[in-house]
Amino acid sequence: MPDWEKIFEEHGRVFTEPHSDMNRIAEFFRHNDVKQVLDVGCGTGRHLVHLSKLGFRVWGFDVSSTALALAKEWLNEEKCNANLLQHRMEEPFPYTDGFFDAIISTQVIHHNLLSEILLTVGEMHRVIRDEGLLFVTFPILDEGRVRNKEDWNLEPVEPRTYIPSTGSEAGVPHHYFEIDEIYEVFSGFDIFEIFVDDTNHRCVLGRKK
Repeated sequence: MPDWEKIFEEHGRVFTEPHSDMNRIAEFFRHNDVKQVLDVGCGTGRHLVHLSKLGFRVWGFDVSSTALALAKEWLNEEKCNANLLQHRMEEPFPYTDGFFDAIISTQVIHHNLLSEILLTVGEMHRVIRDEGLLFVTFPILDEGRVRNKEDWNLEPVEPRTYIPSTGSEAGVPHHYFEIDEIYEVFSGFDIFEIFVDDTNHRCVLGRKK
């Protein structure tokens, strides 16, 4: 299990700005009657704050109590509201079927073995309403990091999954999706946009079938 508690204790809020495409995604949400949004792996709350300010009702969960405490502090500073919960994404989500209009998850779900990712995506599908929306992002494999032993020193643990032994995310699994695999893993969604953002992360926007 990655030591997210230690990561957030050492690095604090980590991310302070919303994803560069989040305003566009939020506008798309509005046009599709999205009101209730879940942030899976909400971290210290950058998107909870941002989407709350835009008028959405937001929920978020994270495995780290430190991250959630920082998120609550940030929400209070900005006079925003969110429903927060400590929870592991590798376990069934504590929400009823079809509760959310949309789910977002940025740079989170790839931090696992594929079997656990499939469970997470299955739970996302369950708690999104029919024709609800999904926006997720994850990194693109940098082959140089596999070869360069002075960088992250990525060690393979299964096809397309590596664990770095050095760097800020040492010990944290990283699964790198191939394009065809995205359609397989997210087979419960109609995917209508896949693009690369300004941080070289692949982004997927879809609708529950």
